[in-house]
Amino acid sequence: MSSDKKQPIETVTQSITALQKSIERHRCLVESLLTQEVDEDRNRELLAGCPTYNREARLTAAIKEAIDVLEESRRAFKSKTLERLRKRLLEVLLD
Repeated sequence: MSSDKKQPIETVTQSITALQKSIERHRCLVESLLTQEVDEDRNRELLAGCPTYNREARLTAAIKEAIDVLEESRRAFKSKTLERLRKRLLEVLLD
């Protein structure tokens, strides 16, 4: 087989493999939810490949960091506005 024909076949094979892995992650997640065997660590692992989950994880980390910075700075600055912001971010994070 010529190299011109090999490249598209390799690309399709890689794409199919990625889809199969994604389907298996989805199947495991649905199975764990339906059987009520919710394993947070396993679900987190399964969702790690999900773009929406990754975005939410990054946003959560950023909010936690902002809260930590506001918490550290509250001793230096007696700002009611910063205090309200810190409390609001904490509320959002806990929801």
